[in-house]
Amino acid sequence: MNTDFDQFALDYQRIERAIEYVGENFKTQPELDDIAAHIGMSEFHFQRMFKRWVGISPKRYLQYVTKEYAKKLLMNSESILDVSYNSGLSGPGRLHDLFVSCEAVTPGEYKNRGADLQIDYGFHQTPFGECLLGLTRRGICGLYFVTRENRDFSLAILRKNWPRADFIKDQKSTQKLINLIFNPESWQRNNPFKLFIHGTNFQIKVWEALLRIPEGRIASYEEIAVNIGAPKAIRAVGSAIARNPISYLIPCHRVVRKVGEYGNYQGGPVRKRAIIAWEVAHMQSENE
Repeated sequence: MNTDFDQFALDYQRIERAIEYVGENFKTQPELDDIAAHIGMSEFHFQRMFKRWVGISPKRYLQYVTKEYAKKLLMNSESILDVSYNSGLSGPGRLHDLFVSCEAVTPGEYKNRGADLQIDYGFHQTPFGECLLGLTRRGICGLYFVTRENRDFSLAILRKNWPRADFIKDQKSTQKLINLIFNPESWQRNNPFKLFIHGTNFQIKVWEALLRIPEGRIASYEEIAVNIGAPKAIRAVGSAIARNPISYLIPCHRVVRKVGEYGNYQGGPVRKRAIIAWEVAHMQSENE
């Protein structure tokens, strides 16, 4: 297993505990020594670990995981979203439709539900914990964040989505793609990640809309509903987002409740806050 990803996984477990603590105590904005003590690290090592993971100080990073910051992001995202949707582009973010190409299954393929399809899969460490990746010759068909306790459950979901496919565990082939997915510096516009998805027309419309949210920005469920031309279908939008089969690349983590609550996430609310904060931190660092 890749040593760098082992270290990422260990760092993420500590980051997750720190973020969970901050999420419960953000109103008092705990000091560095309080957070370090909570996760059993010295201030010095905690500071270094944070810097290694996100490239900025813990104090600045912690600003990004609070509800109040989420509200500010929502306020600043509204006009940007309008421009993004109207232009067909996703602004300055690295993770958007220029780097991801979606191919929906045909009605006939949907009916066959994976007949004559081979799906290679593997479990891998990422900067945000372990994930399950499913890969077909036509593209990625599943990406789920997992824990050791729910590995089998996540694989069962992937199998349920493609019940007639042949599943082969192939850690080697899926590892190559994992190394690219979680290394944004290697992404190329002329060689986007190919996603192979199936769902209802409404679900696919919502998933495509998520790709238009720039990195480091967030949108509300209401904004997504308006921008796909279904302003009253907020609950249906939420349901479609919850069924997103390819986490991270289809960035459902960038959708929060209008009041600034981060809400649920397939990989857990703490992981959702971590990914948003990581993206915002990197975006801010690049712009300085």
